Amino acid sequence: MTVTLDRLRVGSAPDSWGVWFPDDPQQVPWQRFLDEVAASGYEWIELGPYGYLPVDPGRLADEVGRRGLRVSAGTVFTALHRGPAVWEETWAHVRRVAELTRAMGAEHVVVIPSFWRDDRTAREIEPPELTPGQWRHLASGMERLGRELRDGYGLDIVVHPHADTHIDTEEHVERFLDATDPDLVGLCLDTGHYAYCGGDSVKLIETYGERIGYLHLKQVDPEVLADVRAHGTPFGPAVRQGVMCEPPRGVPALEPVLAAAQKLGIDMFAIVEQDMYPCPPEQPMPIALRTRRYLRGCGA
Repeated sequence: MTVTLDRLRVGSAPDSWGVWFPDDPQQVPWQRFLDEVAASGYEWIELGPYGYLPVDPGRLADEVGRRGLRVSAGTVFTALHRGPAVWEETWAHVRRVAELTRAMGAEHVVVIPSFWRDDRTAREIEPPELTPGQWRHLASGMERLGRELRDGYGLDIVVHPHADTHIDTEEHVERFLDATDPDLVGLCLDTGHYAYCGGDSVKLIETYGERIGYLHLKQVDPEVLADVRAHGTPFGPAVRQGVMCEPPRGVPALEPVLAAAQKLGIDMFAIVEQDMYPCPPEQPMPIALRTRRYLRGCGA
């Protein structure tokens, strides 16, 4: 029997259309993304990389509104493990995203830790493990970010564990959650990234449910993942290899994840993201249509 997932608000994101950067000739124009995400049956979207969608609030509100869309969150990348020296640069970027996010009526900012590999070349630029001092900087920096966005903009941060960052595995995610104030720092659970890094999404929801305020729905192809692990393939090339796949072809099974999230008893966004940068421009929409149909079949 299908469970009614009435606490989950389903949407999609520019990432599902192969968008990783504000401006890139390999990406679809933003107008096409908005047209196709609406035509695929989604009502909610994320802003994606700042500058991909129009940054003028009036224009963006008009563009999304006339397509029947609403914005669920903005997204920022941070390197707060590097300590107070990066705060001003970080805040200058976060402030712009926060202003646009608030103007769109959204209440969340998804915070992604910086990669320890270059996001274009996959070259290793930092050690994959943080020192104890860097962990303290990361925790205190995220708490400061959460406080500033809450007090100044009425926004909540949800930190996104991500492959090839310092918050990735179950051990790292739990360490981060245990080190941060629940009143200031929430979690965006990305089911695909967490599976990619060996984590169990249902277990995380059941154990740390009070910290989870946002979902990204994604699956991993287990055969491709096995090859990625065997060869130590960086995340960018792994995406080009097809490691992220459309549901229900991969893992984790989304039905138990959605059911566990519903049991938390709170309204929560569940935003579909299927990493596939770069991809042919005609590829995303058929996948989006099938994925939306699949999620409706799950009760969402």
